[in-house]
Amino acid sequence: MSSSKNMFKIVHNDLLPKQGCILISEPFLQDVYFQRAVVLLVEYVDSRALGFVLNKRTSLLVNSFFPELEHESPMPIYLGGPVCPDRLFFIHSLGDLVIPDTIKVGEGLFFDGDFTLLKDYILAGNPIEGKVRFFLGYSGWDKGQLAHEISQNSWAISHTNLDIFTAEGEDYWKRSVKLLGKSYENWVKYPKDPYLN
Repeated sequence: MSSSKNMFKIVHNDLLPKQGCILISEPFLQDVYFQRAVVLLVEYVDSRALGFVLNKRTSLLVNSFFPELEHESPMPIYLGGPVCPDRLFFIHSLGDLVIPDTIKVGEGLFFDGDFTLLKDYILAGNPIEGKVRFFLGYSGWDKGQLAHEISQNSWAISHTNLDIFTAEGEDYWKRSVKLLGKSYENWVKYPKDPYLN
């Protein structure tokens, strides 16, 4: 098994984790939150990180929790990570002119802000599909923890990725892996649950 595992070893591309980068989980990871996960880092300060799993959709809708949004278009909730699993977070491309007190993650991408203003924006008839994504919980790493996991080949880092607002399931993970280049081709071929083969 160790020799076959080496076929999937991460070829480090000298990219360091930073705000706005993407973490792509290695194919052996079996954790319920991070198996075949693509994570957007929204903060990376002093080797501490905060991010959201982009591609794990739940059966929950934002509409179900806010009566005033009940008749709006369905707004799915994604599983952001294991920390604060009962708190709602959001990332968006609306900018700080629409939602003040937001954190800029990258070009045209923002994290959190005044949720009341976001609700007002939606209720005013503004479409948010492809512009806002909601999460329950987040993924967090204490000082040095993420760097250690990267050194253990649990994550590949990418600063280039597909549109995060289209992230859905394992297919998004596979497409993200392919963007890493030929060195990662074997990742996509590895079965999700090798013990069932």
